[in-house]
Amino acid sequence: MSDYQEARSAYYRLRCEKVAESLKKRGFEAVVASDRAAAADAVLEMIDPGETVGVPGTVTARELDLLEGLEARGNSVIQHWVTGASKEEIRRRRIGQMNADVLLTSTNAVTLDGKLVNIDGTGNRVASMVFGPKRVIVVAGANKIAHDLEEGLNRSKRVAGPINALRLGTDSPCVKTGYCVDCESPKTICAVTVVMERRPSDTEVIVVLVPEELGY
Repeated sequence: MSDYQEARSAYYRLRCEKVAESLKKRGFEAVVASDRAAAADAVLEMIDPGETVGVPGTVTARELDLLEGLEARGNSVIQHWVTGASKEEIRRRRIGQMNADVLLTSTNAVTLDGKLVNIDGTGNRVASMVFGPKRVIVVAGANKIAHDLEEGLNRSKRVAGPINALRLGTDSPCVKTGYCVDCESPKTICAVTVVMERRPSDTEVIVVLVPEELGY
């Protein structure tokens, strides 16, 4: 590892450790993994082989190959990114994610003072993070860390929003401009905003922080 990479890694680790400390003060569980491979191993250890796992729209979990890892050992994985599925089937799978034993997801932003910030188009992901599954595991790369709530909201709309809209091929202005224009398009994926200021009282939430860049 070069001096440049070491400095960036050290910077990311410092920020992850600060966020983990803040999350714990707000009732969340939090761990800092050494790298993405360790993060994937940690997540698999947190999930029993017999548990059902709901995986909504998360690039991070897929970058870590967690769906394949879970299915390979026998977990039932409920996801809705299925080619050729009907609208009714996708809705059924989204509801299944909400009723799963474990929800595996990421977050659009996590602030230095320990708040999880998410903006959704359908709302199934943020709804499941708040209530439904017995346990929610959130994996977040250091690129998701925001200084405060304002920066977290900006990151969610102005960084994650346009990239996800491009990925989904959504007919919204940011797909053409490359940046958020705070549109009122019926096709917007920025329909529901949820800020988790503390752990919901009936849901265990574990945040796995990774001192690398993951997801959007």
